[in-house]
Amino acid sequence: MTSSVTAQDKVTTQRATGGFALIDSLQRHGVRHIFGYPGGAILPIYDELYKAEQRGGIGHILVRHEQGAAHAADGYARATGEVGVCFGTSGPGATNLVTGIATAAMDSIPLVVITGQVARAAIGTDAFQETDIFGITLPIVKHSYVVRSADDMARIVAEAFFIAQTGRPGPVLIDVPKDVGLEEFDYIPVEPGDVQLPGYKPTVKGDPRKIDHAIRLFRVAMQPMLYFGGGAITAGAHAEIQALAEYFSIPVTTTLMGKGAFDEHHPLAVGMLGMHGTAYANFAVSECDLLIAVGARFDDRVTGKLDEFASRAKVIHIDIDPAEVGKNRIPNVPIVGDVRQVLQRLLQRLDEIDKPADADKTLAWRDRIQRWRDDYPLVVPTYDETIAPQEVIVELCRQAPQAFYTTDVGQHQMWAAQFLKNGPRRWVSSAGLGTMGFGLPAAMGVQVARPDDVTICISGDASFQMNPQELGTLAQYDIKVITVIINNGWQGMVRQWQQSFYGERYSSSNMQVGMPDFELLANAYGVKGMIVNHPSELAEAIATMLAHDGPVLMDVRVRRDENCYPMVAPGKSNAQMIGLPPQKSPAHQTIELMYCSSCGAKNPSSHAFCPECGTKL
Repeated sequence: MTSSVTAQDKVTTQRATGGFALIDSLQRHGVRHIFGYPGGAILPIYDELYKAEQRGGIGHILVRHEQGAAHAADGYARATGEVGVCFGTSGPGATNLVTGIATAAMDSIPLVVITGQVARAAIGTDAFQETDIFGITLPIVKHSYVVRSADDMARIVAEAFFIAQTGRPGPVLIDVPKDVGLEEFDYIPVEPGDVQLPGYKPTVKGDPRKIDHAIRLFRVAMQPMLYFGGGAITAGAHAEIQALAEYFSIPVTTTLMGKGAFDEHHPLAVGMLGMHGTAYANFAVSECDLLIAVGARFDDRVTGKLDEFASRAKVIHIDIDPAEVGKNRIPNVPIVGDVRQVLQRLLQRLDEIDKPADADKTLAWRDRIQRWRDDYPLVVPTYDETIAPQEVIVELCRQAPQAFYTTDVGQHQMWAAQFLKNGPRRWVSSAGLGTMGFGLPAAMGVQVARPDDVTICISGDASFQMNPQELGTLAQYDIKVITVIINNGWQGMVRQWQQSFYGERYSSSNMQVGMPDFELLANAYGVKGMIVNHPSELAEAIATMLAHDGPVLMDVRVRRDENCYPMVAPGKSNAQMIGLPPQKSPAHQTIELMYCSSCGAKNPSSHAFCPECGTKL
């Protein structure tokens, strides 16, 4: 390899391959870890990666399936806020990445996905392991490239990173033909941010007039609610959120993606809202007169019946993506901009106005929410001989409150969301796509990014079997991921829906037949396996698991027919929840009974909603 300096522009060039330019550009953009799986079309890139690993500064994690690579890069990005990077070869290697790309796209996670492709001359000939991954992924990427010349490599990488992490983040695909990776050219590096994209200018500063309008609504609202989504996490707006909530004494609820944006131990926190949110969060949103949606998109799992979601409220919607503002709910005050910058400007304006908020204005409202909290608490059942799944979550939270938690998808995911109290970026879960098999590889990515922290994957017996092969990756690299399987022998959420809405016809949801011995499976991979069968064993087993210096898989056999409540049934409003606990009333009160007009259940006259069917009384 030779170097030269042109007299005209004094830019250092070196003779290099397209593969070298790619790896060097990744390193210049701060990439320290790549998750991937090699194959024929991407071998020129892996050859340069091998050389770079020998020089130090970058490492490759060999996954056992390309889907695991995408999810691991996703978990890495969620835990750090940095861009996650994964590799896959052409054809099936590239298509195996698709689910992971879609998962990241739905949750706005910054990824750079690099795929090998057949040589340029062979594109379109149905060559061996050729697929049009560019076309396949168009609906699920923020942007995509096919590198037609090695000369373009450095520029494309710089643009890909810039696009992936600015504005509303998302995955960017770079498809690299095999001969481009081998092609030699005069390589001139492109530094991070040194890009020219005149058609791409995300709005980051909110309109000052609309910010002032929002402040006026804040000051007159008697029953306001703050509603935060994943955009608040992405923006790193945790301090600003707390400052705003405390300034006006506004209760705070979050989406599944927004967990960690606000301290759930804070007295203003009401937990998650939506299909399996807390009863008091759902009641509060149903009754509020001002809803401030920040970095949230009003998705169907949050809103329930959309036309009854916060139907009495004026809406302020703050989001960096203009496509989301007004998509599902028309706001009274739309503010497009970076969440953190908008909130900073709003707080600054409050200082400039220098008119203290009346904290007592929301006192009656907060007292009302507290009564809902007292009447409809989240319940952790206990049984003499079987473990309640909620008990497992609560005990994990007690013994490892500061851990990073990933989840798979199903009942265990919702219980984890209900009972864990996560800090910023310490909740990692597939919310938008709901991808089973996400939890273990995502935890792998989190632990690689944060090796000094504890990472716990909460999985289900069905979800875990989607990507169990990544136990091999954990063993190979001694990645100290703890996996806890909430094992009820079902596709738990499917069973619950079949029980509730399909006449208890349990079609293809029973997982008991053919279920592996998870302890032996873990041991076969060289991972410590554990089984917990009885409530009396749980606390000690978790302590032993946390103390182990290496990856662990714990199989916790829980009560088979436990359902996840509260639950908003399809087509119902958030105020119409099923599975609410019986209301606790003071012993000295005389309780008058009345019948629910929908289901006929007897209810104390103090009830606002029927705990059996959720109908407003």
